Amino acid sequence: MSFAQLCGADSPGRQAACRQLVLMAHSLGLEQIRLSWCDQHGQLRGKTIMLQALEKALQNGIGMVSTILLKDTSDRTVYQVFEDGGVADLPGFEAASNLVLLPDPASFKQLPWAHQTGWLQCQAWFQNGQPVLLDTRHQLQNALVLLGQLGWQMQCGLEVEFHIYKAVSQVADQGSNLGWQNALDPQQAAWPGPAPQLQLIHQGYHLLSELLSDTAHEPLHIVQQTAQALGLPLTSLEIELGPSQVEAVFDVTDALTAADNMVLFRSAVTQALRRKGFYATFMCRPPFPHIMSSGWHLHQSLVDPNGVNLFAREGKLVAAVPAREAEEILSLKGSQWLAGLLQHAKAMSALATPTINGFERFRPHAMAPQSICWGQDNRGAMLRVVGKAGDASTHIENRLGEPAANPYLYVASQIHAGLDGIAHKLQAPTATLSPYAEAANKLPASLGEALEHLRQSATYNAGFGNSFVNYFCRVKQSELDRFAAAKDPLAWQKHEYLGRI
Repeated sequence: MSFAQLCGADSPGRQAACRQLVLMAHSLGLEQIRLSWCDQHGQLRGKTIMLQALEKALQNGIGMVSTILLKDTSDRTVYQVFEDGGVADLPGFEAASNLVLLPDPASFKQLPWAHQTGWLQCQAWFQNGQPVLLDTRHQLQNALVLLGQLGWQMQCGLEVEFHIYKAVSQVADQGSNLGWQNALDPQQAAWPGPAPQLQLIHQGYHLLSELLSDTAHEPLHIVQQTAQALGLPLTSLEIELGPSQVEAVFDVTDALTAADNMVLFRSAVTQALRRKGFYATFMCRPPFPHIMSSGWHLHQSLVDPNGVNLFAREGKLVAAVPAREAEEILSLKGSQWLAGLLQHAKAMSALATPTINGFERFRPHAMAPQSICWGQDNRGAMLRVVGKAGDASTHIENRLGEPAANPYLYVASQIHAGLDGIAHKLQAPTATLSPYAEAANKLPASLGEALEHLRQSATYNAGFGNSFVNYFCRVKQSELDRFAAAKDPLAWQKHEYLGRI
């Protein structure tokens, strides 16, 4: 019995896809295949196999040390896996045993920046064929099952802000190591290591400037070519307000595809840009003066099996006056979903903004949320409702997330909150006209505060499972503890986030 059969992933269709993939890989002249899996922090991990090992890997997977799932953002293992009872609450992770990564043949990509290299997305399983509940992609799949049982599907569009820098060097002709001399100097090795030396690709403070778009044309062209070569539904690239800050916008897809695309996009453009002497970071606020925070705005709606938008309110288009009540714009389900997102915003913030750095974004008058509120086409509100009665494209934009968030957890957090709003028939409050008003209900001011709300959330403990919530909070607490002990908090963030995210 193959491992694919043992874990229930096998089917005649998958077998045919595997055979076709092996033939295609040979015809393309591939030399190696990267087997990639998304970790708890939203970063790709995995192994590179040679072409001759592909057929076996497709049937039986490949081993991966289980401690990968138990690491914080610095790659330190949080649990004592070699101590008796060290992982008593996480059976299957004892003694740094192996998990199995099983590739999905339908996910195959040929990497446009790497010579004769293919790429496959994997799912993590225990050796007995049981799913790994800590696997964040599995968590989103579970949440989508809940929607499917109601006959609904989730649609998501992505707006992702991030920073691109030029890697600088005093040494000419460094190729792909340009700007990385300090990071690669063995005398400066650290855990985590130093970040590269950088300079801006545009000076900023000229929003959507065509001049700055032309100034940044070379790195943006690399982003465009990379995304399109991978089949990602990129629709636009834009100059954001901050120095060296840009935005990528993606067309609507189903929720799982959107999360998969986000994971691949971040990793792919970082690699492709680095080979040309640029450096992309999805850190919310890179540790430089006069920087602007980056957000990840998640557009969402529900559709029925026929593709009908369940958030759209029937009726004629109304005048362009900001609505005050949710049911003036949204259907009843949409209004209740909106209310659920608001109800669980404090706990949600730990999943949508999972870094210490990300909470520095929640500042007044910064087109980032500070309070738990919604508004019609209001970019200062946490939830921006886009559309009007009679508009089939009506949807909710959540502006809470940072670009470093794990996409599977961010999207799943919307589903559990939204379904709770529908199940309990929650009513959304009146829309805000002043999203930064002092009296408003504020978002958590820190990751520690957000984690405490997550620990106490009955909805998220039920949706993700109590063991997953405890695990996630423990991993993030390690990050908080090390930050609290740092002698230089800014340098800590530079090593912890800028060099890795």
